[in-house]
Amino acid sequence: MNSGVEPSTQQHPQSEAAKSALALTRTLFRTFLLTVLGAVFVYILNVSYVWLSATLTVIAGVLGVVVLVRAIRFKQPRVVLLGTISGLVVTAIMCLLVLTAIVFYHQISTLQDCARGALTIQAQNACQVDFQNSVPSGLR
Repeated sequence: MNSGVEPSTQQHPQSEAAKSALALTRTLFRTFLLTVLGAVFVYILNVSYVWLSATLTVIAGVLGVVVLVRAIRFKQPRVVLLGTISGLVVTAIMCLLVLTAIVFYHQISTLQDCARGALTIQAQNACQVDFQNSVPSGLR
């Protein structure tokens, strides 16, 4: 009789472990997606918050790798795997954007300040022309 009971008790903890792994992976996945979205929204907000966007991008990269490893190791649903890969692509693009914003911080800051006060299309165009002239000629 004991042999009949043991396999069912051994399978039950494995099932609980699998459920626990799935729940943790899903929580990490949600946190990862929120961090990616936060990095994008902070980047769009204002260039003076580029440090916060850079921090969120680094955190998103680390979380993305952790979720990707867990999704592969524990054979999580494909939605988690595809979402993680998509989020990591967005994180890579955000890395490039943040690095560009850091390199051209002064020019972008000047453009944002000018664009805030530009009420007409002519004023907006003048801000864009000033920005283009402030970027080094080799990068235009």
